[in-house]
This record gives sequence, C-alpha cells and structure tokens, in this order.
Amino acid sequence: MAKQTKLTRADKDRLKASGYDSLVLEGAGGISTSPVWSKVADADSTDRILVIVELSGGNDGLNTVIPYADDAYYNARPNLGIRQKNLIEIDDHFGFQKTMTGFERLYKDGKMGIVHGVGYDQPSFSHFSSMAYWQTGAPNSGEAHGWLGRMADAIDPLGHNPNFLINVDDHQSLAVNAEHHVPLVFDDPNKFTRQMFEAEADVMAAVDRRGNGNDNGALDFLKEIAASASTSEQLVRDAWSSYSTPVDYGLAPWGLEKVAALIAADFPTRVYYVPYRNNAFDTHVYQKDPHARLWSYSSDHIAAFMQDMERLGRGDDIVLMAFSEFGRRVPENTSLGTDHGTAGPAFMIGNPIAGGHYGGVPSLSDLDDGNLKYTTDFRRIYSTLISGWMGHDGASTILNDDFAPIPIFRPAA
Repeated sequence: MAKQTKLTRADKDRLKASGYDSLVLEGAGGISTSPVWSKVADADSTDRILVIVELSGGNDGLNTVIPYADDAYYNARPNLGIRQKNLIEIDDHFGFQKTMTGFERLYKDGKMGIVHGVGYDQPSFSHFSSMAYWQTGAPNSGEAHGWLGRMADAIDPLGHNPNFLINVDDHQSLAVNAEHHVPLVFDDPNKFTRQMFEAEADVMAAVDRRGNGNDNGALDFLKEIAASASTSEQLVRDAWSSYSTPVDYGLAPWGLEKVAALIAADFPTRVYYVPYRNNAFDTHVYQKDPHARLWSYSSDHIAAFMQDMERLGRGDDIVLMAFSEFGRRVPENTSLGTDHGTAGPAFMIGNPIAGGHYGGVPSLSDLDDGNLKYTTDFRRIYSTLISGWMGHDGASTILNDDFAPIPIFRPAA
C-alpha cells in the first residue's frame, strides 16, 4: 500500500492564500538533437512553454482524485465508489485510481498541483457550450477568439512569431483562435500539408514563390501566411521524422509525443494545445473499467512527456495544465455510470509547480441538485498561467475581468 502523507502547514497556508479559509476536510484530518529552429535567446521568459491538455467528454473528477476518507462519497456511489484498498493513496484523504501510477509519481515528486472544485457560474451541461466557455475563457459571451489566441495577441501583438500557437488535432480548437496569429494545426506529421485539389497545387506553389512588393498590403499578408505555412509543414515533417526517444509514451499515445518532437527541434512555439479526443471521458454507462483505462492512457502519457522534457533538458521550461469541460454528478446513475455535472479537478504539472492541493474542496453533502458547488473559477487558472508563467501582466484585459492568480509556482531560485 502506498505510504500516507499529510499536507504540510505550508500546503494549508497556500490554500488559505487562495481565498479558502476553511475546507470540508479540516475535520477529517487533513488536505487541509539537431535543431530545426535556433532556440529563443531569452531563457528567463521566452523559453517558457505552456502545454494545455483537454480531456474531452467531462471527466469524472470524484473517481480521479478520490475522496476515500469521506463517507458521503461511498453513500452516493455504492457501486462506482473506489474502495481504499483498490486505489493509490496520495495523502490521508485522497487517492488516485490504481491505473494512475504516472500521476502518482508526479504528485509524490512534488511536481503536480491539484486544483479542486474548478468550474464557473451558471454552468452548462452541454459538451459543446461548456467546452466553448473553457476555450474562450468567456462563458455566455459569444466571444469569437480563444483565451490562448487573445493571450498570443497580447504578448506578441504584431505576430512576429509565426508559430506562437500549435494545435495537435485534426481541426483547429477555438482556444487558439486569434486575431493576429495563425495557429499551426496538424494531426499526423507525416501527412501534414495544406489540403487542396490537385489542380490547385501548381497555383499555390506559384503564390509561394512570388515575392512581395506589389504595394498591396492584404495580398502581401496572404503571401506571407502561405509561405510560412509551406515552410512550417516541411519543418514539422522534418522534426517528426528525425525524432527518437527511449521514453515509453504508453499504450495509446495521443499527441504529446508530437509536441516533444517539436520541442526537441527547438520550435519557437510558446503554446501547445492537445486534446484527448472524441468525447472519451463521457462515461454515462458502465463507467468503472473504461474510466480506469482512460486514466491509464492519460496518466502514463502525460508522465512520459514530462520525463522526456527532463531528458531533453527542458524540464524547467515546461508547465502543463490538464482540464475537462465539466465534472460529473455526485451520485452514480442506474446504468453504473455518471451523468454530466459541474465542478471537477484540474491539474497543473511541471518542475516550476509547488505540488499539493489548491482551491476549496467542494462538499459532497451540500449539493446543488446532485451537483458539486464550484469553489474555483477556471479563469483563476488562466490568470495564473498568463501572469505567473507566461509573464504577461495583462491577464485582466485578456480575460475581461480580474481573477486572482493561484499561488502555485515555486519561488525563483
């Protein structure tokens, strides 16, 4: 059995500093290679990379960070509740699924912050709507640009870095939609090329070859985009074909290995957005075994990526944040699954992270029609990443409001 560890006073002080002076758990004992691009020069700021992992489908947070010391958990989940003997204890109140050994290592090495009760006011139970709210950082607003796109525009308003944003997917996420940046979006690096009809290929190649100087700003801009895209496609393919690693990315690699290849090739990208796709975490029916497998794949894959970053000497330059668009209801349903809910945990991972628990832990007995009451607005995480990691002091402008950052980063050495 894993050794139990209690939260330190410093952990509890950080929680109080986050704005939560009392926690549900206080009475329960505690949470209280050869470069493709040359490396960017300023290691103090511009070497920093942010990796966002989207766990699509609405992950069941209660069966991920399991409150095994709270009887209310088992009362609500007589069948789905994971018993203490069948989980990995990470302290005297919480545990992970047995399949989450990668996350266990990251947490016990002090490289993972678990942010509890993450959600927002007037939550939507629609995958599409709630994901859009997370991706824009602007619930119920109709915002057209993503929060990462707006951040890119704020940090680099003239678009000097043509590959500030990379989205590993078969389509572009709203999160990286920007006004002054064109995200690089690809799925299979070996097949990464602009999609066009065969008859268009010669014309597009001619456009790429033509120089500027027509006194036509719009046309020049389009030519620059076309040329940049063409160059980037080849660079991505080169980076992927030349990359090798001894690190095992798990049984079902789903994208972070591609990010590692680009980082190894010294891409100047500051932000990578990688989803675990296809609504995989939407576990309405017979949840137990599929959910455990999903977390085996996710935990192993994320831990492998962080290990690979250490191998490449970039461990101090990377922060990864993993989220899902909503959690699940507290009670299990009659199909031995869980239905769409509200709040859930988010994970912030990396050497710069001061590991532990953050945010208020939602009550499992004081519910809103069977749902958790959120305690941490998700935009506090965004504010933390914008100001505390990316080093930009305009988080309130990007997020259209003030959201207090979470004190989750280690003090500078």
